[in-house]
Amino acid sequence: MEESSESPLVLLHRPPSLVFMDELLGRNYRILDINTSSDPLPIFLSRHAASARAFVNIARLPVTAELLSLLPNLEIIICTSVGVDHIDLAECKRRGVAVTNAGDAFSEDVADSAVGLLISVLRRVPAADRYVRSGNWKKFGDYQLGSKVSGKRVGIVGLGSIGSFIAKRLEPFGCIISYNSRSQKQSIPYKYYSDVLSLAANNDVLILCCSLNDETRHIVNREVMESLGKDGVIINVGRGGLIDEKEMVKCLVQGVIGGAGLDVFENEPEVPVELFGLDNVVLSPHSAMITPGSFKNVEDVAFANLKAFFSNQPLISPVQFD
Repeated sequence: MEESSESPLVLLHRPPSLVFMDELLGRNYRILDINTSSDPLPIFLSRHAASARAFVNIARLPVTAELLSLLPNLEIIICTSVGVDHIDLAECKRRGVAVTNAGDAFSEDVADSAVGLLISVLRRVPAADRYVRSGNWKKFGDYQLGSKVSGKRVGIVGLGSIGSFIAKRLEPFGCIISYNSRSQKQSIPYKYYSDVLSLAANNDVLILCCSLNDETRHIVNREVMESLGKDGVIINVGRGGLIDEKEMVKCLVQGVIGGAGLDVFENEPEVPVELFGLDNVVLSPHSAMITPGSFKNVEDVAFANLKAFFSNQPLISPVQFD
C-alpha cells in the first residue's frame, strides 16, 4: 500500500467487537485495521504497515521495541487510555515517535466511580443488596453497621486531572484531603506528603489514580497497608500493578485493613478468588470510564490529536517523556 497525500494511511488496532471512531477516521484517512487479517501480527505489519506514519491504539496493544522496528515510518501513536504503561516510551523517545493519551477525556467519570466505590465500601452497599435479595433481612433482621463518609481523611495518590476531580467531589462530604504526587503542586490547598507511607499513616482512605511505571509499581505494599490500619480503605481506579495484590489479599483476609474498592487488577481479567467472599470488598471490571460520554470525549481527543499531527499543529494531549 502506498500512502497518498490526500488520504494518509493510519494503522488501527481495537477489540474486534468495538465500533469506535469508524466514521471520523473513515472520512479522512485510509484505515489499515489489524483485526481484518488472520496473518500473525509481525507478518501483517511488515507486509502492509511499513508506510504508516500514525497508529491509533484503542485496544492497549503492547507496543514493544520489536513492534516499533516493524513500523519504520511511524511518527505518532494515538492512545485512547490515560495510562501508557503498555507503550515502550524509552524506545519511542529514541525513535522520535510521539505518543498521545486520552488526556482528561474521562477524568470526571473515573472520579465519579472512585467516589462511588468509596461510598459502596464504607456503607457496604453491594453486601446489603445481597442481604436483601437472599431473604436474610426477613430471617435475621437488621444488617450490620456501615461507616460514615463525611469527615474521612482521604489521601489521594496522584493529584492529576482524575485526582483533582475526586478531591472536588469529596470536599462537600467534609472529607479532609491530602495527596502524594511526584512533586508538590503549586496553589493547591491540600496537605502534601512526599511518600505514600506517610500519606497512609495520616489518612483513613487511600485512593490510587496515578500512572503505573517502574517507580509506582507496588507503591502500596504491606508496610503501607499496615500504616493505613485496620479501619483503612483502599480505592484503586488507576492500575492493578500499583498494589502488591497478593499482600493486599492477605491484609484484607487478616483484617490488617478494613476494606477495598477495586476497579483494576494486576492480571486482568483474573481476580483473586479470595476477594469474592469478602463483604468489605467491592469489585468492578475495569469499567470506571465506560460511559457513552467518556467514549465520545475520547473519540474527540484522539481524532483531534491525529488531525493536529497531519496538520503540523501542536498535539492536544502529548505524553511527556522523562
